[in-house]
Amino acid sequence: MTTITTRTVAYPADDLTMIGHLALPAGTGLRPAVLIGPEGMGLGDVERRRADALAELGYVALAFDLHGGRYLEDPEEMLARCLPLLADPDRMRGIGHAALDVLRAESRADPDRIAAVGYGTGGVIALELGRDGVDLRAIGTVNGLTTGRPGEAARIRCPVWAGVGSEDPIMPPAQRDAFAAEMQAAGVDWRLTVYGGALHAFHHPPVDHPTVPGVGHHPRHARRAWRDVVDLLAECLPVTEDPGA
Repeated sequence: MTTITTRTVAYPADDLTMIGHLALPAGTGLRPAVLIGPEGMGLGDVERRRADALAELGYVALAFDLHGGRYLEDPEEMLARCLPLLADPDRMRGIGHAALDVLRAESRADPDRIAAVGYGTGGVIALELGRDGVDLRAIGTVNGLTTGRPGEAARIRCPVWAGVGSEDPIMPPAQRDAFAAEMQAAGVDWRLTVYGGALHAFHHPPVDHPTVPGVGHHPRHARRAWRDVVDLLAECLPVTEDPGA
């Protein structure tokens, strides 16, 4: 296993002090970088492990925060914060840009080779960065198939991959169809993977606190979705030899 380095990073966003998790690969040279957005509950160990796994593959990875260092286990509290956020593209973009600035400021991160991958609310933020015209190499979103403001998807400048469970009541077929229509009308290079039998947040291991209805872990599809994310990055953001290794 490749030796990696991790640290927490504090930065301001959405009138909060966010606490992100930065994972660095071995070596000293520039590496492609990935922004990782969490589900609505916020940054937890699952996203930290994903950042670490990407660092082991050679990426600089930043798992960003949503709630000022808090992980919202109470579904009502989570919805009370996330629903207004999801209804406000400018707030989501502000959170995304703040994290992106931290990632770009990291000396190991190649500022010209960055991708954004997110889950749920974090996936919507990744899409909103694309709709805001940010220069990304790829966008991946799982369980975050929202549509944006009219015409703004045309600003997306990179391939988009989206994954969703076929039985997800939060992202039902009508929502998937609207997302696909938006991407197609905008001329985006897009793909949609539907994982048969999976619910919302199928990729997330079971938790020991209450969740919103329609959530359920699907181990097989969770593994497949992770491979799909890694394949997206390998295609659009390949890791090249590090001259400083």
